[in-house]
Amino acid sequence: MKDNHAAPIQILLVEDSPGDVSLTREALQSARVANELNVAGDGEEALRYLRSQGEHIGSKATHLVLLDLNLPKMGGQEVLEQIKNDPALQHIPVIVLTTSADEADILRSYQLHANAYVTKPVAFGEFLHALSALEGFWLQIVHLPAE
Repeated sequence: MKDNHAAPIQILLVEDSPGDVSLTREALQSARVANELNVAGDGEEALRYLRSQGEHIGSKATHLVLLDLNLPKMGGQEVLEQIKNDPALQHIPVIVLTTSADEADILRSYQLHANAYVTKPVAFGEFLHALSALEGFWLQIVHLPAE
């Protein structure tokens, strides 16, 4: 296990469902590693946040992205493709966190270099368990790039 960072790990959640945002926030508040959850409600906003543009000028460097596929304005796979094709962003791990269990979505996400693909459980307890497992691996075991 690694030590807590001096500064919180910056996580960008790209999610348009207020309920899923609340559940994710709740799950990460109890994380053993300090983290700060930032939220983008659509794909275009996510890219502005990551690139520190528009209303997100001065945003902190993101260490980890949790990305839904079903988003307004720009779909999650297009966001993933833009992140992984941008030399300034491609080092950021992206976890697809979505309700889709469609094999085509899974395959396409990995072809676009997603670091992991997790299907959101419908039940509240299962959703919290899944996020706890993600938190344990991605925030405690894995060494994330500083920027």
